[in-house]
This record gives sequence, structure tokens and C-alpha cells, in this order.
Amino acid sequence: MSFQRRIPPNLFGVAFGLAGLAQVWQAANRVVGVPLAVANVLFIIAAAAWALICVAYFGQGWRPAAADLRDVALAPFVSLAVIIPMLFGAALYPYAATSGRVIVAVFLAGTVLVGGWLTGQWMMGDLDPVRLHPGYFLPTVAGGFIGSAAAAHVGFRSAGVAAFGIGLVCWLMLGSILLNRLFLRGSLPAPLVPSLAIEAAPPAVAGIAWLALSGPRIGTDIFGGYTVLMVLVQVRLVPLYRRLRFGSSFWLFAFAYASVATYALDWLDLSRPAGYQEYAGVVLALITGFIAVVAVRSVLLAAKGEYLPAVPAVAGPQPSAPRHSPDAGSPAPVRGLDRGGPPG
Repeated sequence: MSFQRRIPPNLFGVAFGLAGLAQVWQAANRVVGVPLAVANVLFIIAAAAWALICVAYFGQGWRPAAADLRDVALAPFVSLAVIIPMLFGAALYPYAATSGRVIVAVFLAGTVLVGGWLTGQWMMGDLDPVRLHPGYFLPTVAGGFIGSAAAAHVGFRSAGVAAFGIGLVCWLMLGSILLNRLFLRGSLPAPLVPSLAIEAAPPAVAGIAWLALSGPRIGTDIFGGYTVLMVLVQVRLVPLYRRLRFGSSFWLFAFAYASVATYALDWLDLSRPAGYQEYAGVVLALITGFIAVVAVRSVLLAAKGEYLPAVPAVAGPQPSAPRHSPDAGSPAPVRGLDRGGPPG
């Protein structure tokens, strides 16, 4: 059987992670005065990456994208195509206000439409709990909170409050479902283990959105405690992460951890404890170094032609992944993602 490389929807995580790093440098400009030009360059690189991935992904035809939207494991990642540009619109706003507002408005509407469509699909479907994963936070929780912050930055405060409500309610709703799956339904398939990093993102992006809406007047620490708890959870998961084979899904770590770093810098800027600029410098160095390592390893793997997943090159529709009993000994396979398994 012959194989071909395909563009999986989780590859949008590359642009997502780069935009997250740009946000970190944007926050660091306020805290320690690093050049804002670095953040702007990173936003431009992230926007170029997003555009290239859109061309490559949707250029595969409508059938693969439609199949991904119906796939239990892959569907949440497709929403990144409309979530990421809201970050670009907010960054563009100080330089081209009208363009920034239009981008945020268009893609916030797109985010709500995609989130509503996927939520309705999941309500109608017979979902296999074993194939659920923290990526389910992306369409409505991450989309809601990111849209809230972006809308607040460009002056759409009412829309920002509404988007915050979407993010908060969906976080409460999905959070209990996903923790139940993670606690009681066995380990995730190896390609989806990096999605556990997304558990750290909701309190951080919620905190960023809250500060964008309310300013420093009230509630600076309202989401800080849960962010700290989720960071400690990530530390406990390091042995699990170390057993993974590197692949495109590692970019899921990038935006989640960059969001935590941005929220930490915002908190340092507002509270300004003794030595806060030194702490900010450490945070900036750590997250920049981490994402740089992910980027370099991605380039090296792509140079060897092993970065994208190989799928059977056969005509006609692909069979869907089989249903898998929650009581079975191993998780269901994940269609179209890099293997991410133990190093060979």
C-alpha cells in the first residue's frame, strides 16, 4: 500500500504557538521594556504561518476538512483556523484601527459559528468518551476567552463580555466532562497526550480576558490560583511527556504555556512585587527558549520528510475510526495525526 503525507488540523498549532509567543513579548514590553518590534515580528511570522497552513490544509479539498469536522478526535483543532486571526486583529489595532476591528469582528463571528456548529454536532452524536481530549476546550473556551480579550482591545466591550460568558460557561460545562474522561476512562492515545497541556490554558486566557475587560481595578488574582494548580499538574505530567516521540502535536504545548507566561507577566506588571522585573525576565527567557526548541526540532524533522503524518493513499472516503469500548485495554486510534508514541 502506498502512503502520502497529509496536513492535519492540529498543524494550526504552529501559528497558534507563535502568536502566543508574540503575546508574551508584547506583555514583556510593558513589564521590562523589551522592544515591541520583537512582538510585531513574531505576529507577522505567525500570520504568515497561519496563511500558509490555511492554503495547505484547505487546498487538500473540502472532503478531508469535512471529514475532520465530523471526526471525534480531530474536529476541535479545525476551529483554530478562525480563532488565531483574532490575535492578529488585536495586535494590528494600534497601527490600523479599522482593519484590526474588522478582523476581530469577522473572526469572532466565525469562532461563534464554528463553536456553535461543533457543540450541536456533539450533542447529536454518539460520542465515544475514550476519544475525548482537552482539545475540546479550543472551539468555545479558548475561542470565547481569546475573542473576549481581542474584542475588548479593539473597543467592542459588549461583544467581549458576551464572548467571556461563552468561554466561562463552556469551560465549566466541558471541564467536568473532560476531567471525568481523564480520571476514569484510561490514558489518551499517544498522539493526543500533548493535548493535556491545554488544561493549563483556560484559567490563563480567562485571566487575560478578565484583565482586558475590567482593567486592574478588581479581580487581578481571580483566575491565578487555578492557573497555579494547572501548572503544578503539568509538572506532574512531565514523565509522561518525556516518553513521547516528537511531532507536530507538540505545538499544542506552545500556546498553552505561552498563555500562562503572558498571564504571569500581566500579574507581575499589576502587582509589582520586589524583583518583579527579574522574575519577568526569567519567564520570558524560559518560554522563548521552550518554543524555540519546539520550532527548531520541527524544522529538523520536516527537513527529513517525517514531520507530517503518513496516511494510506487510497481513493474514496476513508473509513472512520472504530468505536472503542471504555473498558477495552487500549485507546482508539486517532486518524491523521502524527504518531507521537514512545521513542523508537
